[in-house]
Amino acid sequence: MQHTEKITGNQLGILLFSFIASTIVLTIPGLMAMFAKQDAWISVIPSTTTGLLSIWVMTKLANRYPGLTIIAYSQKILGKWLGTCLGLYYIYFWFMSISIMTIQHTFFIKTLLLPRSPSIIGSLTLLILCGLAVYMGIEVIGRCSEFLTPLKLVFLIPLLILTIGAADHEQLKPVLADGFLPVLQGAILPAGAFMNQLFILGWLLPYLNQPQKAFKISLYALICIFVFIFIIVLSTILVLGSLTGQLNYSYLSVMQYIGIEGSFERLEAIAVMVWVIGSFVKVSVSLFILSISISQIFGIRNYRDLVAPITLLCLIGSVWVFENGAELQTYLTLIYPSGGFVTQSLIPLLLLLIDTIKRKAMPSPH
Repeated sequence: MQHTEKITGNQLGILLFSFIASTIVLTIPGLMAMFAKQDAWISVIPSTTTGLLSIWVMTKLANRYPGLTIIAYSQKILGKWLGTCLGLYYIYFWFMSISIMTIQHTFFIKTLLLPRSPSIIGSLTLLILCGLAVYMGIEVIGRCSEFLTPLKLVFLIPLLILTIGAADHEQLKPVLADGFLPVLQGAILPAGAFMNQLFILGWLLPYLNQPQKAFKISLYALICIFVFIFIIVLSTILVLGSLTGQLNYSYLSVMQYIGIEGSFERLEAIAVMVWVIGSFVKVSVSLFILSISISQIFGIRNYRDLVAPITLLCLIGSVWVFENGAELQTYLTLIYPSGGFVTQSLIPLLLLLIDTIKRKAMPSPH
């Protein structure tokens, strides 16, 4: 199956980086510090293992089934019936993910920028934009992220430099006061929920114009994600110290604090820009993945026919999925890491394992 749309290696790398790093910037330091306290910055290191695993599994499967998405080759590996069940599960997973991402975006905008506007307006504007991008195709999403992600970093880098002025290295002490266990607990959330989101390679690799470079590009993306999150978590703890674990949007508080300390006002406008750009890329890619998953499971020739109804369904989903921010927070900290680990790390690994066993068991025809 040949895909007419293609993305470059550069675009794939930026898509992966933006998909994972962009929306967790503001939330991840707080979520990790809840468990690891002042050692949360160390937790970033073990958390990358699931990202490495995802890259290895996904590129291996893609090499065995070139040009096919995970939806298509899981039917070849597990058989038609089980493969279809897995495909349906992934459709459910992506539908829920988009609904949750959308409502998370809306809660954030409501909290910070537009407290009086109805939630559905925030969700609707984001989903319409993302739906249009998906309708235009993965190339357009790739180009958008190629333009928007560097723009976002241009604004974040001066912020990080300003953070140095407000940093207090005493906040990092005592290092490993409670041993290594809290550090590992702090790593569970990013490892189970975020780093292994690189499994989206299972849908994106068939569209890569140079498949042989897939592993290298993904690895570069993971290194960039690691460095970026490491700096963000470290700088948040240096500024906020023990407060980090008590705040929903801890990095946002860092921005506001720098704004008060210095002569800068309304630095949170940068946070909003970073968040909106991140949400746009993330939801667009997820909508694209959901559309091609449904089209492949149900044999619909053109996934674009599905974009409008799916976008509408996700809007309904976003209204229905959580009542308030507290429910969302509980889900992100307690439920999503384990569910994410099973869906994003364990299932692809099992697919690779079953495929390897089948290949060993069936002698190749000579």
